[in-house]
Amino acid sequence: MFCKNCGKEVDNGHRFCPFCGERIEDSSVQDTINKIHDKVDDISKTLDSQLDSAINDVNKSINNGAREGRELSTSRSLAAYIILSIITCGIYGFYFIYSLARDINIVCANDGERTPGLATYIILSFLTCGFYSLYWEYKIANRIYANQQRYNITIAEDGTAVLLWRIFGCLICLLGTFVGINILINNANKICKAYNES
Repeated sequence: MFCKNCGKEVDNGHRFCPFCGERIEDSSVQDTINKIHDKVDDISKTLDSQLDSAINDVNKSINNGAREGRELSTSRSLAAYIILSIITCGIYGFYFIYSLARDINIVCANDGERTPGLATYIILSFLTCGFYSLYWEYKIANRIYANQQRYNITIAEDGTAVLLWRIFGCLICLLGTFVGINILINNANKICKAYNES
């Protein structure tokens, strides 16, 4: 081997160069370390590529399954929501939340967000004395609004409009709060219809 400092040949086994005193690094050990590092990098890149491919395959499968399974509901209405909630003593309201979250998660897939489902909605609404339900409606309305360009549709109201109608609508004999729900229903129907037609 050769000294990196003075360039003279040094016999194997020396830790320091007998000519200049520079520490001698065993190049075979360093070469081995470099080779191992390169192999680890290659394996890491291969695994990353395979993982990305697997994730893409799963996403395609989920999206294809959602499209092949059934069309999303576009027939939600405020009247049906009120009447069925009264008839079922509020149980229909839970089904409404469940189906709306499911459909919006399908329609807005791959936008980086996920709308929590019924269990989260019930637990957090209970723990926050109902405030989470308003936040949930605000977030889902904003998510629909953010995805309108994806389906070439126009939605005028975002989560703020829904939230304001839900909160301050109580001052109009409680009727204004239903305007907020109606906005959410109409916008959900519009984006689900565009999804079904795409």
